[in-house]
Amino acid sequence: MTTSAPASLAAASPSAARGGPRVVLGAALLGFFLISLDALIVTVALPGIGRSLGVGMSGLQWVVDGYTLIFAALMLSAGALSDRIGARRAYGGGLVLFALASAACGLAPGIGVLVVARLVQGGAAAVMMPTSLALVRQGFPDQAKRARAIAVWTVGGAVAVAAGPVVGGALTASVGWRWIFFVNLPAGLLALALLARVPASPRLPARLDAVGQVTAVVAMGALTYGVIEGGDKGFGRPLVVVSLLVAVAAAAAFLAAQARGAHPMLPLPLFRSRVVAVSLVVGFMLNAAYYGGVFIFSLYLQQERGQSALHAGVMFIPMTALVAVVNLASAKLAARFGPRMPMVSGQLVGAAGLVALTTVGAHTNVWVVAALMVPVGLGGALTVPALTALLLDAVPAERAGTAGAVLNTGRQVGGAIAVAVFGALLAGAGTFLAGMRWSMLLAAAGLVLTTGATLMLPRGGGRRAAGA
Repeated sequence: MTTSAPASLAAASPSAARGGPRVVLGAALLGFFLISLDALIVTVALPGIGRSLGVGMSGLQWVVDGYTLIFAALMLSAGALSDRIGARRAYGGGLVLFALASAACGLAPGIGVLVVARLVQGGAAAVMMPTSLALVRQGFPDQAKRARAIAVWTVGGAVAVAAGPVVGGALTASVGWRWIFFVNLPAGLLALALLARVPASPRLPARLDAVGQVTAVVAMGALTYGVIEGGDKGFGRPLVVVSLLVAVAAAAAFLAAQARGAHPMLPLPLFRSRVVAVSLVVGFMLNAAYYGGVFIFSLYLQQERGQSALHAGVMFIPMTALVAVVNLASAKLAARFGPRMPMVSGQLVGAAGLVALTTVGAHTNVWVVAALMVPVGLGGALTVPALTALLLDAVPAERAGTAGAVLNTGRQVGGAIAVAVFGALLAGAGTFLAGMRWSMLLAAAGLVLTTGATLMLPRGGGRRAAGA
């Protein structure tokens, strides 16, 4: 993964003298904020997009999953790309592509163009995520200062997640859904202006796993297509069956490529560690519950309850506003009691919240609904910091970047699959409320199972991954 530039290089660079660490952090933070914001800002706008473009559930699912799917599929290769061409150059290219794709989303005349532009957005986000963190690593060679900078960078993502539904609702209600994409342009331009003052990044030798990357994209794309179209048109349709078979074949080819390739993007020996395997499954399920829940309740509040996009966004504030605060509390709990305690507590709290949401009906007070969503966000906020720390402690330092990319990929895949599966349940359950309840029960059952897996981990963490 990307390493920091030598201190002498940073000191000698005129750009470094003009910019300095704060400029580096500002540029990285803005990009991370944008890609985190776009994961949720679109969700509250879905009913407006559906009415404007005349599309149904499957089209709306692709608006969400087009971004998340490619984001997840390309993230593992993005680190190698960053090493080959330098973090600054890769990040700048990702920013430009993200801004252009955002403009294309806002100008999209139909659902096809919008989905393609969302795919491009997701690809740009996949490049920006690891390179933004690599820039922070480069700009803060001192370990203590770097730790504080990474904490600020992380809070930027948490603020974006909290702001996403509200900003999306406010823009959709006031100036229209297209502005949820146009708003990215000034922020992207500001990030590029800051990036121009950041010193160049070193280039490092890195091999790209072309076979692994192609098979990963095909497997994820075919699976998502099969689930979305199967829920919309029926799982017995030939094209859906073929898509699911392609997903299985591509997944098998991906695993074979990782096992036999000289430079695999996903080192399989990492998964010999129980800690790594459990961490990936827990991360997958947490994002499935969180992003799947936001997707469903955005539709519920607007389509079933007649709330405006702005009011629907406000309903998510109690759930999302606690994330940054609880993240800090989770880190303190993990330091005092070990990571397993906040992980188990968080997953059980999230599962309880999901079960409570099955009691929501057609006439439940919307503020009661908002309160019932709080445990879902609280559970994830409690679990993720401890989960990340546990994972990084279980692998050698030189594999930390790869392990982090694997975890983030698993989490993004969880969110994409949840939107596909929950949308299929909404379409096939007969009524919206029935599909909503089955979705919440499925997510709760998944969190209970991953809690059981977490309880099997040693209290103090785990041994480092074999062969890593």
